[in-house]
Amino acid sequence: MELEMNWLAILLAALSTLVMGFIWYNPKTFGNIWMRESGMTEEKMKGANMALIFGMSIVYAFMISLIINVLTIHQWGALGMVGGDAKAALPSYAAFMNDYGTAFRTFKHGALHGFISGLFLALPVIGTNALYERRSFKYTLVTGGFWIVCFTIMGGIICGMPK
Repeated sequence: MELEMNWLAILLAALSTLVMGFIWYNPKTFGNIWMRESGMTEEKMKGANMALIFGMSIVYAFMISLIINVLTIHQWGALGMVGGDAKAALPSYAAFMNDYGTAFRTFKHGALHGFISGLFLALPVIGTNALYERRSFKYTLVTGGFWIVCFTIMGGIICGMPK
């Protein structure tokens, strides 16, 4: 069994952040809290280049999806142990992948690892920035919570979507 990137899953995971953003930052959910805590106003939002914002958001989310792929699919670690070239690996690698190549490849397992990644990577980064930017703890919770949920969904999509 050869390990390959599932580019469709990575792209769908990246796009899921836009969908989640439309829900999360809607005024009926956390949008008003985020606007107040970040100092954003309707006037500032009207002057924004939304094509650039959404385009770069997809680029950044794609970059995040690439690392979530490695964090949620354990078999990438096995490939790393043989130097990244499965063709140059000993026969034991092929035997291992035949036995365990699809182990823990479920939406639930990917979502768990995505959640853990969000909690221990995204939240501390956002929290640290918020401290230096003098933003409130509410801001940290809203923004960090968004990324924890996004990482959870991304991990589930990437790990659970069959090739």
